[in-house]
Amino acid sequence: MRSSRWTPIAGWCAATATSIVLASVAMLPVLRTDAPDDRALAQLPASDASEFPVPLPSATTPPPKSAVPSATAPTRKPKPTETQTTTTAPPRATTTAPPPVTTTPPTTTEDGWTVTTAGDGTRTYVRSFRVEGGQAVIRMTSDAVVQLVTATPADGWQVQKVQDTPDNLAVYFNETGHSFIIHATWHNDRPFAQVSEIGS
Repeated sequence: MRSSRWTPIAGWCAATATSIVLASVAMLPVLRTDAPDDRALAQLPASDASEFPVPLPSATTPPPKSAVPSATAPTRKPKPTETQTTTTAPPRATTTAPPPVTTTPPTTTEDGWTVTTAGDGTRTYVRSFRVEGGQAVIRMTSDAVVQLVTATPADGWQVQKVQDTPDNLAVYFNETGHSFIIHATWHNDRPFAQVSEIGS
């Protein structure tokens, strides 16, 4: 009865001992090998202790791509004596329309009147009158309109304009007891003018 109770324990002990023996046999080749660090240290020459520790090289990372200098030729700064010239494109020519050509109508002279004919056929008559009392310039048109352009009295004289209708004009140069009258009117499709003197 006693032997049957110890049989499992004896079996367990036998199995454990067998495991230990197998593990030891498997570890023997590893335990017999020298450590590589020991052999490497043994081969190093003896040196002064002041040389150790030798600093390890630092790992450097390459600079970013933008910082790498390009392979192109370096740019040369201009010397102080050099001048930089910039070329600019010539200004573009602007085309402007030529000014309209104005043609002056031809002039003629009729009975002392300077006659100008407009494009629509209207004739203009201009004449200057000079008398002792002053000078007057009168203009008429072929549509029966008479106008006084200028009237300049002489020293001591006075000028007076009288016009009752568009086609009839009188210019007076007056002094005391003495007058010159320039009478201009449109008559028979042409200008008519008469100069008269009153008093002395």
